Amino acid sequence: MEGISRLFRLAADHAAAFRRSLPDRPVGTPIDPGVLAEAFGGPLASSPTPPEQVLADLVRSAEPGLVANAGPRYFGFVVGGALPAATAADMLAAGWDQIGHNAVTSPAAIAAEAAAGSWLKELLGIPASASVGFVTGCQAANTVGLAAARHQVLAEAGWDVERRGLLGAPPIRVIGGDERHATIDRSLRLLGLGTDVVEPVPAGPNGAIDLGALRDVLRAGSAGPTIVCLQAGNVNTGACDQLREACELVHRHGGWAHVDGAFGLWAAASPATRHLVDGVELADSWACDGHKWLNLPYDSAFAFCSRPDVHGAAMSYAAAYLVGSGGAPVGSDLTAESSRRARGFAAWAGLRELGRDGVAALVDRCCALAGRFADGLTSAGFEVVNEVVLNQVLVGFGDDAHTDRVVAAVQADGTCWVGGTTWRGRRLMRISVSNATTTEADVDRSVAAITRLAA
Repeated sequence: MEGISRLFRLAADHAAAFRRSLPDRPVGTPIDPGVLAEAFGGPLASSPTPPEQVLADLVRSAEPGLVANAGPRYFGFVVGGALPAATAADMLAAGWDQIGHNAVTSPAAIAAEAAAGSWLKELLGIPASASVGFVTGCQAANTVGLAAARHQVLAEAGWDVERRGLLGAPPIRVIGGDERHATIDRSLRLLGLGTDVVEPVPAGPNGAIDLGALRDVLRAGSAGPTIVCLQAGNVNTGACDQLREACELVHRHGGWAHVDGAFGLWAAASPATRHLVDGVELADSWACDGHKWLNLPYDSAFAFCSRPDVHGAAMSYAAAYLVGSGGAPVGSDLTAESSRRARGFAAWAGLRELGRDGVAALVDRCCALAGRFADGLTSAGFEVVNEVVLNQVLVGFGDDAHTDRVVAAVQADGTCWVGGTTWRGRRLMRISVSNATTTEADVDRSVAAITRLAA
């Protein structure tokens, strides 16, 4: 077994060396895909290769194509880094190779999910009685939440969708804001509802759903199964819907309120931003990422449901050979996966590393740094077009073509990495601040690089 110990130590050393390099290495630089294809390609050897050689070849082949998205100056998407304890826990999870299906396949995996889930609900303002499934990302979390919604609104109409499917089912109304995330639509496709079913609601000036318009849409439609998709954290602006008023409206019309809170739901973890998600506890289901603002390793997200029985009814299954299935819903009963890696270990470790105060400080610091970005770029003469309420900043550099050139130049430069987006018909630079290691110096260095390249 000394061979496997040495191999694992070598892998850990390579991983640690990469992480140490993040503050100084170019964040992202152009590379010819053909170079990577050649490095990884070639015919598969007929004879075995020693594991240490395989590892060395992997490191050498991958190095030119690695992006420093875990580093302090990656602002292109809402991507966190990976906390040290959470990363180490994920390495252990790979080594332990546990199957997080239920408490028979891995009692420890399920216990870690139960503990981490209770902490998450406390931090996010979600009722302690809610269920939580550990999934891959908010695409999966939104799909689970909307599957639970589909189950319940049809059950109330006397239709068992799990048994009878959607053919002949009562029509479901799905209402969502104009600026909802694209994963909502993809979930509706996957669930057989389709995107044409969505009744769009206009957004207000900063991207949150217009409450008056939501009220009008709810009144205008026919009574019957209704799902309303709300949002905490507009993907462009960071704006949050007025959840208390919106959820009360939805429930007044007998509907199900689902909240896509991929990153914005973390506003609840800080006293300084909690007001942005006031009323979050009134919703029926919630989706939230761990690999964004909580800075857990990829992939990590959470699907919450206010009614565990509904959650389990929508997602679970049983089979005679599956020892331990059929009880209270846990593990695979709350997700769309049966063969699940033990994601709960990293979530448990990351939450332990930060603690309640650490999570709040992380949220506050990223919001302050986003404000510093906005101030710096405004002072440099550029246009910040959104109200910076959380960690998102939208910047214009004149006409659309010039803005795209600036974004491309910044990405090629390597000092930092930012993305481009279209919002309200304009091409804009989109800056997302969500890494636990980002400092004021990183922001100032990035502002200086953007200013230099924009010229």
